[in-house]
Amino acid sequence: MTGHFHTAWNGKLRMIALLQAHKDGLLAQAHWMPNLVSGVVVGVIALPLAMAFAIASGARPEQGLYTAVVAGFLVAVLGGSRFQVAGPTGAFVAILAGITAQYGIVGLQVASLMAGAMLVLMGLLGAGGLMKYVPAVVITGFSAGIGMIIFVGQWVSFFGLKSVNAEHFHQKIVALLVQLPQAHLATVGMGLFSLAVLILSPRVLPKKMAKIPAPLIAIALVTLLLSALQAAGIGLDVATIASAFGGIPQGLPTFAVPDIAAQPIKQLLLPALSIALLGAIESVLCCAVADGMAKLPPVKHHNSKQELIGQGIANLVAPLFGGFAATGGLARTAANVRNGATSPLSAIVHALTVLAVLLVLAPLAANIPLACLAAILFVVAWNLSEVNHCVQLLKHAHWTDKSLLVITFLLTVFIDLTVAVLAGVAMAMAFKRFVPPHRQAL
Repeated sequence: MTGHFHTAWNGKLRMIALLQAHKDGLLAQAHWMPNLVSGVVVGVIALPLAMAFAIASGARPEQGLYTAVVAGFLVAVLGGSRFQVAGPTGAFVAILAGITAQYGIVGLQVASLMAGAMLVLMGLLGAGGLMKYVPAVVITGFSAGIGMIIFVGQWVSFFGLKSVNAEHFHQKIVALLVQLPQAHLATVGMGLFSLAVLILSPRVLPKKMAKIPAPLIAIALVTLLLSALQAAGIGLDVATIASAFGGIPQGLPTFAVPDIAAQPIKQLLLPALSIALLGAIESVLCCAVADGMAKLPPVKHHNSKQELIGQGIANLVAPLFGGFAATGGLARTAANVRNGATSPLSAIVHALTVLAVLLVLAPLAANIPLACLAAILFVVAWNLSEVNHCVQLLKHAHWTDKSLLVITFLLTVFIDLTVAVLAGVAMAMAFKRFVPPHRQAL
């Protein structure tokens, strides 16, 4: 009996990627340098993204950094992938912004806690393996929808418009279009300059500087430009982190339990389910992409069950330290693999890098223009939308895939992500049952 328990317990431990990496010798000193380098690079990439995603979600910028530190560390230690880097993501923005607008930041944190519990339960039940049955075209459709929501959601910061309180997407976009003629020219100028740097810097920088993240270059240049203009006595009245949020506190996040009793738990169930569902899909998708990029043999692939448990624990803990919902970030995870990571040590270093910047350099973020962060999210939205892939699907795919793509996109934008995914999967099952087989979509 004792031997059986010992074997079962060892089997569970092997599901944790960090312990498996230790068993495989990947935490030995010979592997430290590539993981340290990759962790620092990914940590630098995470800095502007974490702040931008937090602001877009209705939170303060430092809360995005807290999320990157806490969730990034816990997923690295308890997750099921060697390469996964977790934190705030663009995929969550559409859901989280709606929750914050309706229930406030505490409501967002409570929903994140609830989603964390759901993710742990999904992991224990082995639901991670079910994620592979979500059709690729459905994922493409809701990703494009999320990209559209992020893009429109950043018009206020990019064009210097007044905030719009609209319940539905079509109401919001109409209200913003009405305001466009009153766009703040200096803010638009900063946004366009940021966008140009983001697009052009990877193409014009020498190879030695190719690893410097474009968002970091954009933030540095635009912030320096604004500071120089202010020093010269040229006041542009451009919104910055300082003017909007009073800057970023320099120090460790503090432990505080959100006031759960004061929140409408029943009303938060569906938003929490949306967070858990998208978090599960996103995290497992990231793990699969990373395994493929690293060319791992199947026996070394991620463990989706443990990954969901790790993601769930991270979402249970991050809100207790001022953070909010997190999941695996595809851009950061892919960068982790590309920069030579071999174990979760790199993701741990990523979290410590963000923490070090938070402790030492937080005051320097005060002058970052919000238009620059909006430009970064424009690029994120474009990448999420996979416009070229969507166009190819609409041109060449079977009519069933075209239908799935369009309907999932429209439901995501105008109704709800959870409805879109469930409807997309149900339609795919119906098509498979009642429509003759066809060539797989591009």
